[in-house]
Amino acid sequence: MSAARTITVPHLGSSHIGYALSEPFDETLPTLVMVNSFTTSTDLYVPQFHDEELGRTANLLAVEPYGHGSTRAGYADFTYWDSAAAALQVLDALGIERAFVLGTSQGGWIAARMALLAPDVVQGIVLLGTSMDFESPRSRELGCWDGIAFLSPAIEALAEPVGDGWVIPVELVDAVLAEGLGAEVDEETRSFWHTVHQQNYTGDAGRRRLRTSSINLRDRDGLHGRLDEIRCPVLWLHGTADPVYSVPNAQDEIGRFTRSPHAELRIVEGGQHFLSASHPEVVDAATVEFIGRWV
Repeated sequence: MSAARTITVPHLGSSHIGYALSEPFDETLPTLVMVNSFTTSTDLYVPQFHDEELGRTANLLAVEPYGHGSTRAGYADFTYWDSAAAALQVLDALGIERAFVLGTSQGGWIAARMALLAPDVVQGIVLLGTSMDFESPRSRELGCWDGIAFLSPAIEALAEPVGDGWVIPVELVDAVLAEGLGAEVDEETRSFWHTVHQQNYTGDAGRRRLRTSSINLRDRDGLHGRLDEIRCPVLWLHGTADPVYSVPNAQDEIGRFTRSPHAELRIVEGGQHFLSASHPEVVDAATVEFIGRWV
């Protein structure tokens, strides 16, 4: 894994997109793009960069969406469609013509949007602990979280400008970790993510990025009407201990990829919402198998 760095793309008035790339880059291998979850960064995929078998299977490219990590845009506002378009422009800037895309939670619907925007580029998508819906009553009836109730207080609390010394409150980081990794987060992991978040969300610009990211999560558009346009293979991995999006929701939504050549759901016993972190061996092995089948 190279140190996280940025690359310039033209989207949103010119943007600097944060990314990490395995080295050396092997042009004979396929590429796996990995898109991180809410408020995290390329660091979410450290276990994947350390997996030797996954590294022998594909070049690994972690890309940070708008509002996350080192990514910065010329325009202040953005949506998940913008993050999908920018990730595709990163591929173009790096000279990568085709790629598989893996995404955790919000990264999953960014992966799906990439497949919709560029079907000739995206070879397949791996979805982890995600949902293809908006934060709907249907979603909650199937056992998913109440994202509106979770996010609205933070959006309101982040409404006013702040000074240069502001950093993201650790209480908000802990709330994200509880949803992503469960109640029993060890102190080393907790301390690491406190540091990462407080580096990425500082001052008024950090407050604004965090608020817009929270609004995007709460108010996003659903993809149910578009899933039948996704023509690449789909592998969906979902943990039984995921408190955010439920297994019944995943079971319903995998059947909506009606024009995919193969859409498969695998349930991971005990898997958390941030599945690539809680069960990296399972995720990595399944991804190696998936790429090998569809490359």
